[in-house]
Amino acid sequence: MTMKEYVNKNTRKDVLFMKIGLIRCRQTEDMCPGTMDFKIIREKKYAFDGIKEEIEIIGMVSCGGCPGKKAVTRAEEMVKRGADIIVLASCITRGNPIGFPCPHAKQIKAAIENKLGNKIRIIDYTH
Repeated sequence: MTMKEYVNKNTRKDVLFMKIGLIRCRQTEDMCPGTMDFKIIREKKYAFDGIKEEIEIIGMVSCGGCPGKKAVTRAEEMVKRGADIIVLASCITRGNPIGFPCPHAKQIKAAIENKLGNKIRIIDYTH
């Protein structure tokens, strides 16, 4: 999708917005409630730096556990519910908060891209 198509699709009363679906690591759910993800989205920092649009979070789900196969169907479901951007949280791609990135992160991203194609954009970290 081109940026012009994205802007045209997401115009509401002269306010641009992006709809995101977050996918997080299941292994870190019990130690991280997503507080930093929500904060940086709200404050438009790190991966969201420079974004002028309003950001609407469609949903936040886990990858489903190793090796992350459920991330594809969960991304697809969030797209059905309105997400036009899928965000792989930093717990997957950078290992936050435990310093251990998912060894399947590249495969998860590639599988989502293969399934959803140009219907969406993927942001591969949050903070």
